[in-house]
Amino acid sequence: MNQEPSPARAVPAASAPHSRLRVWLLLALASSVGLFAGLCTYTFTYAQGLSYFSDDPRACMNCHVMREHFDGWLKSPHHAVASCNDCHTPTGFVAKYLSKAENGFWHSKGFTLQDYHEPIMIRPHNSVVLQQNCVKCHGGIVHGINTHAGDARQMLDCVHCHREIGHGPVR
Repeated sequence: MNQEPSPARAVPAASAPHSRLRVWLLLALASSVGLFAGLCTYTFTYAQGLSYFSDDPRACMNCHVMREHFDGWLKSPHHAVASCNDCHTPTGFVAKYLSKAENGFWHSKGFTLQDYHEPIMIRPHNSVVLQQNCVKCHGGIVHGINTHAGDARQMLDCVHCHREIGHGPVR
């Protein structure tokens, strides 16, 4: 018994745009996954991204622009008692890693696009964190110092007078 092959079913006209949309969505998804995988590979291999989750000060040297600051820190009195994170990240697990993520984004952007300020400058938010960490460690010594320069709106940060303490002389 020979059966004749059934004729191919005709695709309704309304299904053709649906099929094209499905193909475009799959291509967009595949491209997004590929882009994400590429960024992750770059971040965690070439840029040594996992090192930034540690407290090891050498992680900050992954970017060549930090070499001078790292060398200055090695010679500073803070070398024996504080790492980069002790001064430059907020206390608390969540706040610390949110700060690292935010700073990591801006540092990566600046380093990749070569559009960072020379010499590097601390951002206002990070300056507040730095001040809080100075007081956290040295509050018992400095609690009686009036940090106002005449006008309450002109609050002086510790680094105003002690700029070279953490990293030594900066160009």
